[in-house]
Amino acid sequence: MKASELRQKSKDELGSLLLELSRERFNLRMQKGTGQLAKPDQVKKVRRDVARIHTVLKETAGG
Repeated sequence: MKASELRQKSKDELGSLLLELSRERFNLRMQKGTGQLAKPDQVKKVRRDVARIHTVLKETAGG
């Protein structure tokens, strides 16, 4: 997911996407803990997407 794509979304859409990614991140962490994680790189991708969303939200709030 690119930051330019995120900037086109509304604040509500970003909030729901953030919630969805947070749940996915939690599920991936649980899979990693139990040794069932099939794609270890997915954890990194989700973490970075969450950070991108936080960055875009702060940009819009900061002016």
